[in-house]
Amino acid sequence: MILRWVDERLGMASWARSGLRKIFPDHWSFLLGEVALFCLVVLVLTGVFLTLFYVPDAALVEYDGPYAPLVGQEVSRAYASVLELSFEVKAGLVMRQVHHWAALVFVAAIVLHVMRVFFTGAFRRPREINWLVGIGLLLLALAMGITGYSLPDDLLSGTGLRVIYSVVIGIPLVGPYLGFLLFGGEFPTETIISRLFVFHIMLLPALLIGGVLVHLAILWRQKHTQFRVPGATERTVVGRPFWPSQVFKSTGLMLLTAAVLALMGGLLQINPVWTYGPFDATTVSAPAQPDWYVGWLDGALRLFPPIEFTLLGITIPSVFIPGVVIPGIAFAIMTLWPFIEPRLAGDREEHHVLDRPYDNALRASVGVAGLLAFVVLTIAGGNDVVALIFNVPVEAMTNILRVAFVAVPIVGFWVTWRICRELQRRTDAPDPRRPVVLRRTASGGFEEGGHER
Repeated sequence: MILRWVDERLGMASWARSGLRKIFPDHWSFLLGEVALFCLVVLVLTGVFLTLFYVPDAALVEYDGPYAPLVGQEVSRAYASVLELSFEVKAGLVMRQVHHWAALVFVAAIVLHVMRVFFTGAFRRPREINWLVGIGLLLLALAMGITGYSLPDDLLSGTGLRVIYSVVIGIPLVGPYLGFLLFGGEFPTETIISRLFVFHIMLLPALLIGGVLVHLAILWRQKHTQFRVPGATERTVVGRPFWPSQVFKSTGLMLLTAAVLALMGGLLQINPVWTYGPFDATTVSAPAQPDWYVGWLDGALRLFPPIEFTLLGITIPSVFIPGVVIPGIAFAIMTLWPFIEPRLAGDREEHHVLDRPYDNALRASVGVAGLLAFVVLTIAGGNDVVALIFNVPVEAMTNILRVAFVAVPIVGFWVTWRICRELQRRTDAPDPRRPVVLRRTASGGFEEGGHER
């Protein structure tokens, strides 16, 4: 009765029936985006719990909690509340660790999803808009991670904030003004924690959830892309209906994702802020590596030579190129690639069937080169740790990684290009192991009609 009453006023029955019959391609790689979505759900739920106990205040207090090594020391109220969460609130430490692991897996799932879309050409017409939305979601996820990583106000996160502040004020002309606007003055400031808190729990989540809804709405409106399976064409989608197959599969994946994150949060320690100590502007944590998704930015800062130059009377600080220009170029190429590739390939047709990764040698080579550059920069973000492991001077390791940052992507591009061309040649060539099909001619003889497929 209630459903009939609602349908009489909103007319949603036909729309619901159509939605339940919608076909979803049946391939594991399409679930990467769902993993990211379910991680976001876990982040929201655990984040609500943490917000109930976290105090976004940089004012100093004397610590008198159960962690003996810090008793009597001056710490910020934010740091003290994180220690309280970890040692005094029931399930507080588990929630903190689940939240942190979910953030890492969330960004990783988005990156893998973007890679799948890129290497299979799923961004091509008519899906350019959704690619732009996806890149925006990736940037918002990075911003969420950076702001959340800084909230505990421990020595490690404080070191990261110092680096961010240095990059911001290193922007020519507007940098000092942006630094004052974001940080509320010269670093360190007492207002930065409360500002990061507002960004992390209000502005960025609202933008992120809104972007996800837009992303899903566009996906639902457009036809799904699909791999080259029997029966799949540019006009038809082969797969399973939304109800019940996809619903049960997604529900199971959601429960499995939440269970794995809970298991990681309960068994694998992460971000033990009590071992780092409270933030002190006169002290730097060593070794100091950020979470993996921003380690490449730290690596770029470590590799770039400390060179400053003057252009049109404006001094360009040494942090500007590795901290702003290189990331800007990288994300600009990613964002504009759906418009760059058609110009290079001369292909402006609509595509609903996906490429194999080696079908487009240029795209695959550019993607592999970019990934290798990312890997080298990420390793460079821990150059001091790597140097210690291999017992070599940090300066020597830095120089090796500088050469690798240039050489490895070039070699990766060339190798990928050759592999793709060879795979294309083998795929296009007939297989001599397959039987030859003979067909009768008009004169009564036989001729070779090709290889049997």
